[in-house]
Amino acid sequence: MVKLMIKKEHKINNSHVLVLGITFKENCPDIRNSKVIDIINELKSFGCLVDVFDPWADKEDVKHEYGIDLLCNIDEIKDKSYKGVVLAVAHNQFKELDFPSLRTNGAVIYDVKGILKRELIDNRL
Repeated sequence: MVKLMIKKEHKINNSHVLVLGITFKENCPDIRNSKVIDIINELKSFGCLVDVFDPWADKEDVKHEYGIDLLCNIDEIKDKSYKGVVLAVAHNQFKELDFPSLRTNGAVIYDVKGILKRELIDNRL
């Protein structure tokens, strides 16, 4: 993600990045053993300002477990501008998001789960 942002000449420090999903697996509220926190912490280590959106996770559990203020409502991300978007969990709701609208200012879209069409993303695992 960070390398792709650099290639697009985005400033990394203080760039807003959206992580979609924090649960252990898709369509499940369980946040225990989630590896997404590693992605979030790595982005933060580069100075990125990370928002995490997950309609399945419990806001209080995420705050208690990881110290993250979780966004749970789609309206909380609709009017924001992100330099990067990471699809980290394959929730059904995410498959229906309008990814072109999230691509403001040349945002990088990285699909960890490989569920989006190639033309919608910059890279995937």
